[in-house]
Amino acid sequence: MTITEIHWASQSAYPILSILQIIPIVGIFVLYSFRNSKHLFNLAIAVTAVEMLFIVDLYRTFDPSNSAMQFSEQLSLLAPLSYHAAVDGMSVLFILLTGILSIMVIAYGAIIPLERPRHLPFIVLMIEATLMSLFTTLDLMWFALMSVLELSLIGYMLHRWATSPERDMALARYLQFMLTGIVLLAIGISMLGWNYMHETGNAWTFDLMLLKDVTVNENISSIIFFLLFYGLAVRIPLFPLHGWLPLVAEHGTVAMAPVFLLGLKVGIYAIIRFVLPLLPEAIIQWHEFIVTFAVAGVFYAAVMAMMQVNLRRLLSFAVVSHTSVLIIGLFSLNQIAFEGAILLSINFGLATSGLLFMTGFVFWRTNTMLLKKLGGLFDHIPFIGIAFLISGLSIVGMPGTPGFDAAHLILEASIHRFGALVTIAAALGNVVAAGFLLWAFQRAFLSQKIGTWHKKAIKPASRSEEILAATIILTLVTTGFYTEPWLGLIENSMHGLGEIYSHLH
Repeated sequence: MTITEIHWASQSAYPILSILQIIPIVGIFVLYSFRNSKHLFNLAIAVTAVEMLFIVDLYRTFDPSNSAMQFSEQLSLLAPLSYHAAVDGMSVLFILLTGILSIMVIAYGAIIPLERPRHLPFIVLMIEATLMSLFTTLDLMWFALMSVLELSLIGYMLHRWATSPERDMALARYLQFMLTGIVLLAIGISMLGWNYMHETGNAWTFDLMLLKDVTVNENISSIIFFLLFYGLAVRIPLFPLHGWLPLVAEHGTVAMAPVFLLGLKVGIYAIIRFVLPLLPEAIIQWHEFIVTFAVAGVFYAAVMAMMQVNLRRLLSFAVVSHTSVLIIGLFSLNQIAFEGAILLSINFGLATSGLLFMTGFVFWRTNTMLLKKLGGLFDHIPFIGIAFLISGLSIVGMPGTPGFDAAHLILEASIHRFGALVTIAAALGNVVAAGFLLWAFQRAFLSQKIGTWHKKAIKPASRSEEILAATIILTLVTTGFYTEPWLGLIENSMHGLGEIYSHLH
């Protein structure tokens, strides 16, 4: 195959996956031509809206009854690296979420006061391009390289628009953890390429479609599993590899970077896409070990959340606690577990982003996140408070939110695989999570004790803020009452992965 040869599936009349990656980059050049325009953010929203139209077309033309990867595109590069993109139902869901959150981040950035705000649309569009690549690639080394670019851009965002004098410390901790994760991931991927060469006698490759047909040598399978798993667990983040998150949450940006880091569970996606299909023997050997740490993480993070006096740190531990519940479900290792984990990841993405955006609106009014200095905000910004509450209820899986069906699937899978004890522990952790999120809402919005912000007038929510809050509420409620299309989208896509582990049950 020559470097100019590109192939795509018959379901689409054009290379839609390449276009999804190219549109944000083209948008960057368009925005640069209008970099001094007062309408820069509106132009950026227009670019992401065009991207969203192509995402909708991808969703519309995707065939959920077909379990195979679809819209395949290939391009030969410098061996063993290659461009190979394709999607299944899981990819389509993550791409939809990426498009929605990218629009929201730009809209949020246009609302709040930022230093040098004109840089933001360029960074967001570049991050969107890398995320589209991450959610479409079937080449593991390409995934690692795009991860380096994505995490670097988010690191820049964390530092440029941090809200604390301790931004350097937060950035240093972030880089330490992320660099360690990338190094572990790259070593594990390299060992997979070497194993392919050793077992087949062919040249190295990092292509998932080729790697999955070759058994990994049992002497190194556990090593590769832990390299890949820990490399990705840092990004999720999973207890006890979460040490970067509280610092970044407290001293970095309030919402923009955390939405991309936490709202999009790239680590969960990569575990399902690459790790579970390639290393089933190692996963079967070690999955109970992983679940044990996840159970501990549920309660550790919940207790730590209850001890926090800073709302941003409280939300960071809430993420760790709920991620542990997600991992318990995922490593129950059956098709229901995989479907539940994907839906819960999408739900967390929407709900966590809602909490972060609303928290940002509170911070820019009060200039504090200390719970003892907040209180009584519901009387001034009720719609923001309602969006915060609905986002919190969605995270804990209340009926009427997308988290309800997802949590039900995960708990059902857990009780079949691990029995009542682990499942009850996960459910109790969810109850505790509900407690500290409702407690945070009460302290910040409903408490009759008026915080120090009373010394200055609190502006009511602007029309733009209300639109963003309403979008989050409508998205959560609509997907909560109408989950069948999303389940139908991923059901057949997860059938093959479920078959790999079907002998466990």
